[in-house]
Amino acid sequence: MISKAKEEQVLHLYAEGTSLNGRTIQIQGKSMLHFGTTGYLGLEQDNRIKAAAIDAIQNYGTQFPLSKTYISNPLYATLEAKIESMYDMPPIITKNSTLGHLAVIPTMVRDEDAVILDHQVHWSVQQACQQLKLRGIPVEMIRHSSLTMLEDKIKEYKNTSKKIWYMADGVYSMFGDYAPVKELMALSQKYPQLQLYFDDVHGMSWKGKNGTGFIKGQLESLPENVFIMSTLSKTFGASGAMLITSDEKLREKIKNFGGPLTFSAQLEPASVAAAIASAEIHLSSEIGLLQSQLSERVAYFNQLLSQTEIPLVIQNDAPVFFVGTGTPATTYTLTQKLLKEGFFVNPGLFPAVPVKNSGIRITVSLHNQKEDIKLLSEALEQYYPKALEETDNSQDKVKKSFGITQIKPIQGLDYIQSKDLQLQFETTIKNIDKKVWDSLMSGQSVFDWQGLAYLEEAFSNNPDSYNNWNFYYYIVKDKTGTPLLATFFTLAIWKDDLLSPESVSKQIEEKRKANPLYHTSKVLSMGSLFTEGNHCYLNAQHPLVNQAQKILLEKAEQLYHNLDADMMVYRDFEANNNWNELLHQQGFVKIDMPDSCVVENNSWISVKDFVATLSARSQKHFRRDIMPYESFFDIVCKHTLSEAELIRVYELYTNVKNHNLAINTFSVPLEAFRKMNQNQSWEFILLRTKIKESDLSEITGVAFCYKNSALSYVPVFVGMDYGCNLKFNLYRQLLFQIIKRANALGYEKVDFGFSATFEKRKLGAQIIPKVAYIQSKDNFVQEALSVLQNESK
Repeated sequence: MISKAKEEQVLHLYAEGTSLNGRTIQIQGKSMLHFGTTGYLGLEQDNRIKAAAIDAIQNYGTQFPLSKTYISNPLYATLEAKIESMYDMPPIITKNSTLGHLAVIPTMVRDEDAVILDHQVHWSVQQACQQLKLRGIPVEMIRHSSLTMLEDKIKEYKNTSKKIWYMADGVYSMFGDYAPVKELMALSQKYPQLQLYFDDVHGMSWKGKNGTGFIKGQLESLPENVFIMSTLSKTFGASGAMLITSDEKLREKIKNFGGPLTFSAQLEPASVAAAIASAEIHLSSEIGLLQSQLSERVAYFNQLLSQTEIPLVIQNDAPVFFVGTGTPATTYTLTQKLLKEGFFVNPGLFPAVPVKNSGIRITVSLHNQKEDIKLLSEALEQYYPKALEETDNSQDKVKKSFGITQIKPIQGLDYIQSKDLQLQFETTIKNIDKKVWDSLMSGQSVFDWQGLAYLEEAFSNNPDSYNNWNFYYYIVKDKTGTPLLATFFTLAIWKDDLLSPESVSKQIEEKRKANPLYHTSKVLSMGSLFTEGNHCYLNAQHPLVNQAQKILLEKAEQLYHNLDADMMVYRDFEANNNWNELLHQQGFVKIDMPDSCVVENNSWISVKDFVATLSARSQKHFRRDIMPYESFFDIVCKHTLSEAELIRVYELYTNVKNHNLAINTFSVPLEAFRKMNQNQSWEFILLRTKIKESDLSEITGVAFCYKNSALSYVPVFVGMDYGCNLKFNLYRQLLFQIIKRANALGYEKVDFGFSATFEKRKLGAQIIPKVAYIQSKDNFVQEALSVLQNESK
């Protein structure tokens, strides 16, 4: 996302010129009105603060190169006294807020504590908490400002942790929303273990008595369980940061043992002097006047925007405004138009915001005059709809992305006609002509017509919600009835850790013992969790193919919103595909999937001929690890199993399922295997280990195989006795028997699916890298799993 934004010339820009005044900024030779600053009161341009910094350099030099542990530069004592007067308690001053969090958090949080992060808390807070995980301290994440989730986590840890820390921002830097301070204080009264740690750098100076910030302004006094990391930069107009706490004992402990405070360089004399001058303004009546003047500008911009159709995501009295655009493409286009018209604004893009919640962040400061604000409002009103139109976006789509409008319920059947194309939408494969579907989609995995009929039956009316799926089919045709595109989607409950490292899944599976739906999401996905391969037919040579793709994207997005799904996934594309640019523009993030494995040209006459197709190294592997063990097994292929056999092979399947968390899905229910047992398109390769020549043991290995329209042989699952696997190389034998059975049936292609690529490659499988494109309502799942992943390291 960042690379694309840089390519579109909306990020990584350089200011130009020999001076700055705060109101305008020069970029690429053009003077622009500056609506991107976080110096909301404009103090960084105050002549008194600048003069103090210049005098300090003249008197004390550019730096005081010594650790503050030994001695502070001569101005520090004055600054600390000024800040103490502002807050009625002494501060701990740090080089910046990032180093401040690194100094404070690992010192104040003890090994017997637990930490809960708001998933939109600043990156610097999350990074400081990485150190806690190395000490075995539990660190978890909740959805943004979710008091319900917070209370659930408090209940989870209240009997095992001494203190429970909740860490959040006071004012969030992208949307400009506030932490629910009063509700959090009420929660801390209910649970005395709760400690509240706020990063309030965006609430400083423009809010609160003496400009002490949003959090302090919400509280009559600062309780010992509330900690504020605030700033001397941004709105304060100088440099550095500070921790404010009424816990004197902890304050001294942090000063003595906070790593960056002990070992890092101190603030330069110019920064300290500038902060002193700013603190004097904060301690005077002038700060109230400045706050009032900013409040007038904020109210004026809110008033202007309220008279337009511009979708403002949060409206309050913060100087941070977020205009939703939905997709990155619209963000790039609108930013470019505003830059061209002379307005500098900040694009809000993933990962700072959820990918489908892209937009323009506009900040208002005292540098902005009312005529500047009016001009920006008029530019937004003029160019916002143009940006939507040029990127195939709409107000309705944007509002849906941000949950602003009521969504209409989905209808069961829909035929969409356009000037040149028509879209057929169905909710069952039975409403689609079998010959038409198979002419487009057969030959891979289990999504020819017959395979989808089986899946619809197998994943319905099951007792567990996660084993019931909804199916949605799309076919786009031109006026002559020629198909341009065909695909299907499923709505299902996915485990959030589907592709996470096994160490993460192991942690989560422990909690799923009590709550099977822990860390799961409702996902609308191209294809299904049962299938693998190219789930979308595309007539790439047709002149209207791009229009067909856009129709699918529009209608699938509408379905996504109607179903109120948490995530949308387009999957199983090869790295170079016809969807990449289009999906990126619509706000999808590309991720790598496990490699796909396919055996082709499987038309050998004898095993000797098969071995000859392998590389020299693989031939050696086959002769050593597979061929000698084949005689240890009795191998049969059956279309129908007895009830006892079915129970046994299901047990072997669950062995493999529970043993392998690399692709972590819910177990397929036994009833789905019963339906498989009744379907002639399926067969079972059974391996029994020979104990004696005349005596056969129970089944020790099984492959569940689908025969796709006489074009592809598909081993969907295997099951194993792991003791037998260790002794007789059972898994490798199963792979060879699958290839051998496919050859016997005349299948030249074997769809081996994901995982175990090393073993499959040794038997001649071609390895094909695959990618998927995902879009979620927010970043919570990804960030919460990232917390667990870092903890597992």
